[in-house]
Amino acid sequence: MSSFAPVFSVRCRFRMKRGGRDSDYNSSEEGTAEKSKKLRTTNEQSQTCDWGNLLQDIILHIFKYLPLLDRAHASQVCRNWNQVFHMPDLWRCFEFELNQPATSYLKATHPELIKQIIKRHSNHLQYVSFKVDSSKESAEAACDILSQLVNCSLKTLGLISTARPSFMDLPKSHFISALTVVFVNSKSLSSLKIDDTPVDDPSLKVLVANNSDTLKLLKMSSCPHVSPAGILCVADQCHGLRELALNYHLLSDELLLALSSEKHVRLEHLRIDVVSENPGQTHFHTIQKSSWDAFIRHSPKVNLVMYFFLYEEEFDPFFRYEIPATHLYFGRSVSKDVLGRVGMTCPRLVELVVCANGLRPLDEELIRIAERCKNLSAIGLGECEVSCSAFVEFVKMCGGRLSQLSIMEEVLIPDQKYSLEQIHWEVSKHLGRVWFPDMMPTW
Repeated sequence: MSSFAPVFSVRCRFRMKRGGRDSDYNSSEEGTAEKSKKLRTTNEQSQTCDWGNLLQDIILHIFKYLPLLDRAHASQVCRNWNQVFHMPDLWRCFEFELNQPATSYLKATHPELIKQIIKRHSNHLQYVSFKVDSSKESAEAACDILSQLVNCSLKTLGLISTARPSFMDLPKSHFISALTVVFVNSKSLSSLKIDDTPVDDPSLKVLVANNSDTLKLLKMSSCPHVSPAGILCVADQCHGLRELALNYHLLSDELLLALSSEKHVRLEHLRIDVVSENPGQTHFHTIQKSSWDAFIRHSPKVNLVMYFFLYEEEFDPFFRYEIPATHLYFGRSVSKDVLGRVGMTCPRLVELVVCANGLRPLDEELIRIAERCKNLSAIGLGECEVSCSAFVEFVKMCGGRLSQLSIMEEVLIPDQKYSLEQIHWEVSKHLGRVWFPDMMPTW
């Protein structure tokens, strides 16, 4: 009895104090509330101050995701943010967007900001691209900026026309003069994208003279002032070149052999655009099989991508013997005969896209491609015709390796074996995943 008495007594006194709102209890409760209020105030003050005192590395990381104009506005918040705004690391990579507001819906880099960049950060620029609209004025503005980059050493440069190739509207001498400034001052240029520009052989020689040890990527499709000798000079001197894109008229046996020399690294990506400028009047030369063989022996894993924009009568020089193409894109109508030859001459084929063929079913051609192109993993068919039975057989032969299968519903022709409703289940079964044909949108 005596052992429980002290506990009982304490509990009773505690209850009496609670019922009478003892002053000690009140003071304790008020003290707790005051501490909570002070803690909230301290947290609010610390949160307010933290934005201005964030580590500059964190602010720099955030600024890199902001559009230029927002970045400029943010730099006015406080001294710390303004210091980050002018850090060299923030200006190593930059894209100039040059558009005419009257003719383009795209946002443009503000002229005043461009002046500040040239004045204060041109020597920090390393990875630069110019995105211009279809106006001559925008292309001229890009050249004016290029000509001022005398204190920088670029690693990458890209000239991108978002619509028609506006750089081709400029006087050739004006463009070459601006581009040469970059070639001369950049001693470590590794990536150059100058598609649809008036670049010429002499300017490529300047490029090679100053950047032959570092150049790894060169994209120059649709550059009419460059000759096969000009691109051959690049291949002979730039032994580290890994990616190359050009038009077919620049491709030669000599170029393939130069890219296959022991001094040259293995090429990883070769893109060739085969374009007919004058229908019925363009002559396409033939590349010898021995040149292709030497090229593949040297670079056995190269991706050879070929885009064809030809008329049917212009395909005669192509696919007459085995070529190492891995990706084929036919942008215009291509005949059954040509697609049949593709199946016989392109054993390395990985991807095939046919935009149009006509009204003759491609049953035999698809089966032949499935038989001989063991690496085929992607196919797209547009305005073509294939019987449902032949298409199911094609998918069955290729199996699960078809990672991309884009076929318009209008391409598939129902027959006695399969209807359009049945083909969905049958193809899905052989692919090992759910598949539906693509539908033509109706607006």
